Amino acid sequence: MNMGPLLVMSGESMGLRIGPSDRNVSWMGQMGSGTSWLPASTPMYMWHKQQGDWLLMLHGEAKIGVNSQGGPRGVTRFESANWLMPMAFHRLGKGTLQLRGMFSFEPFTFPPGGSPLLFQTGETYKGQPLIDRQHPHDLFMELSAQYTQAVGEHGSWFAYFGYPGEPSLGPPAFMHRASASENPSATLAHHLQDSTHISFGVFTGGFTYRWFKLEGSIFNGQEPDENRYNFEAHPWSSRSARLSFAPNQNWAMQVSYGFLRRPEAAEPDTDIRRTTASVHYNKSFARGNWASSLIWGRNHATGGGEVHNTNGYTFESTVNFQDKNYLYTRLELVDKNELLRAVDRALLGIADDHPSFRIGSYTFGGARDLWNGEKLSVAIGSDLTFYSKPAVLDAIYGSHPVSWKVFLRLRPLKMKMSTMHGTH
Repeated sequence: MNMGPLLVMSGESMGLRIGPSDRNVSWMGQMGSGTSWLPASTPMYMWHKQQGDWLLMLHGEAKIGVNSQGGPRGVTRFESANWLMPMAFHRLGKGTLQLRGMFSFEPFTFPPGGSPLLFQTGETYKGQPLIDRQHPHDLFMELSAQYTQAVGEHGSWFAYFGYPGEPSLGPPAFMHRASASENPSATLAHHLQDSTHISFGVFTGGFTYRWFKLEGSIFNGQEPDENRYNFEAHPWSSRSARLSFAPNQNWAMQVSYGFLRRPEAAEPDTDIRRTTASVHYNKSFARGNWASSLIWGRNHATGGGEVHNTNGYTFESTVNFQDKNYLYTRLELVDKNELLRAVDRALLGIADDHPSFRIGSYTFGGARDLWNGEKLSVAIGSDLTFYSKPAVLDAIYGSHPVSWKVFLRLRPLKMKMSTMHGTH
C-alpha cells in the first residue's frame, strides 16, 4: 500500500521508501538500536503521527517496582528502569533522513550506585568499580542522524553520526530486543556483548544489498563516566565492523568485531578486542508474538602485561499470547573476573588479582496487561532468578541465592497497520 512519498505498507509491516522505488524499502520493525538489525516482523510499541512530509514517532518504556537480590550481598530497593526515544523521518533529496534521540531518567530513578544485580560488573561509582550493581544509563543515550540513499532497487548506502550514538558492534542493545521486552534487568553479559550502545562520538558508514548489511565505525570507545548528565569528549580511537544477514522477515543475525581503546575507567591501561555473534528470531501469530535471541560475546583484554579472555553466552525468549499475557526467560553463562575486591580475595585466600569465575544466571518471569487505553498500556510483572557459581564463592554470596522482582510496566500500545490508514 502506497502511503505517500515516504511510507509503504505490506500486510502488517510498515516500511520507509528509500529512493523512488516501492521495492527498495527499510522495514520499521527491522530497526534496532544504532544501525543494528532486528527481524522485520518485530512488533513496534510506539506513538506515530504524519506531520506534513515528516513521519514522527515516539517510543519508550518504564518499569517501576521492587528489586530484591538474594544472598549476603543482596539488597532490596524500589527503582525504575526507563527510556524515551523520539524519531523523525523525512525524504531529503534522493534519500531518507532519520533523526533520533534517546533519553533515560535512570540517573534519578536508580538507587545511588546503580540497580542491585548479583554478579554484575562494569563502570564505576565514586571512583570504585561497580560490583553486584547495574549502572544507570546516561540522561542522553543517543542524539543521532542517519542519511540513507538508494543504490538501484535492492541496495543502499548510509552514513550515521551519533553524539552520543552506537557503533556497529554487537547485537541490538538489550532494551530494544523483543526477546527481552518484559525483563526489567540488564544482561550479566552486557559488557561482553552490547555495552557500546552509548558512545560519545560515533561515525558509521555502510551498504545494504537485499538481505545483507556491511558496515564499519570509528568511535570513542570509553565507557560513559559517573556524571550521567554531561557530554564527554575523548579521542575517536576505537573501531568496529559488522556483517548482518536477514534472509526473511522473521530472522536476523550478525557477526561483529571491535577494538576498544581503554574502555573502562577502573583499568585505564587496558584495551579490549571484542567479538560477538547473535541470532534473532521473531514470529507473529494470531493474538500474539514469539521472540528469541541467542548471543555470544568475547572480550580479549590486554594491559599491564596481562591478558584476559572472557566469554558471555545469553539465550532469552519472550512469548506473548492471548494478547495480554507474556512469559519470558533469560539463561546466561558469563565469565566474570572483576567480582572480588582485595578484601574478598584475602578472605577467600585467592592471590590472583583477576580470578575468573563462570557464573550462571537463570531468570523465569511473566507479565499481564492490566489496562490498555487508547495510547498507553499498563502491565504487572514478576520474575525469579537462580544462579550457579563455583563453590569458593559461597562464603560471600551464600550457597543458593535467589533474586526476585515485581514491577509495573508502562509503554505505548502495540502499533497495528490498520491505525496508520487514517494518518496520511
